[in-house]
Amino acid sequence: MKPSLRCALTMLSLLLVCVTRALADTPEDSYIKGYAAAVLERQLGLRGVAVQVTNGVITLPTAIAEAERARVVEALTAVPGVVRVEFADAAPSETATARAKAPRVKVLEELQTGLLPGGQLFKPLIADPRWPHFSTGYQRYVNERQLQDVGAVSFGETFSLYRNKVGPSWWEVGIQAGVFALFDLDAPSMDLINADYFAALFLGYRWERLSALGRIFHQSSHLGDEFVLRNRVQNRVNLSYEGFDLKLSLELPWGFRLYGGGGYLFDRDPSDLKPGSVQWGVEFTSPWPAPQVGFRPIAAVDVQNREENDWHSDISARVGVQFDGVLLTRNLQILLEYFRGHSPNGQFFKEKVDYFGIGAHFHF
Repeated sequence: MKPSLRCALTMLSLLLVCVTRALADTPEDSYIKGYAAAVLERQLGLRGVAVQVTNGVITLPTAIAEAERARVVEALTAVPGVVRVEFADAAPSETATARAKAPRVKVLEELQTGLLPGGQLFKPLIADPRWPHFSTGYQRYVNERQLQDVGAVSFGETFSLYRNKVGPSWWEVGIQAGVFALFDLDAPSMDLINADYFAALFLGYRWERLSALGRIFHQSSHLGDEFVLRNRVQNRVNLSYEGFDLKLSLELPWGFRLYGGGGYLFDRDPSDLKPGSVQWGVEFTSPWPAPQVGFRPIAAVDVQNREENDWHSDISARVGVQFDGVLLTRNLQILLEYFRGHSPNGQFFKEKVDYFGIGAHFHF
């Protein structure tokens, strides 16, 4: 067995172990209490507040002024595991009013059901080079004969069409679609190098911190005319295939997330394209937004291993900041990027690439 494949399978096994150990875990009241006290002191400047937590419900004393309460509720309802925030002296109507002033908490109990519900059960993969979303970026290729300065753009999203509940868990069906394009910024007319078209039908599932995504998808690749006409392509490959994959994701305390899965291709062109693939990774999204600024640090590493490339690892790493609440429910990520491995771009899948970059990524 190849060392990289053995490493991938080991990480998937560790992920499954973490799933079995963490499924029953929820943030304990003591964890929430310490977290809430830190938010009050560091983010809101309120020191010495006696915080009480029972089954995820935060109770605060009368010492907090009425004018401060809406701001306090807004900050504390963002703490992982918090059900609601109450004040010891507040009548039920006052508590409801304070809760109404706070932004809607996106916990599972408040997910919409029915047609076109909004949101996603399976969160986007930050460092996956082929996760459908809107983005634009600059990439600097290292040790590459044909390319140096490259512009990368993508257009796409994930849309839930229908969502419902099964006991304490949720399921949904939806579609993904995206276009991923590269441009040679050193060419006189900034030639289009390659465009990959992706479309998928997916089934999503979520139970507490565990989520899953199964997809049936199509991808096809198309070279840019100017790039071809400048005789920069040898042995053109009409890369096109359908496939299916399954991914599992586990959200851990303190903003960490593990995920992993695999896929299989069919109806392949060229027909000798090997079908198997494995994907896994880790992400960190800080639960601490920077005060007065509204952004939070994020970081992620995505690793993919394909049978076609003898299971060698393709590594994508990204780190930067995320601005929440852009255009209401969306977020904007500004990320420094690094990729090393076989190219994710169309017919160049057998070529090894190494690039640094910076990009802006927009998610619904």
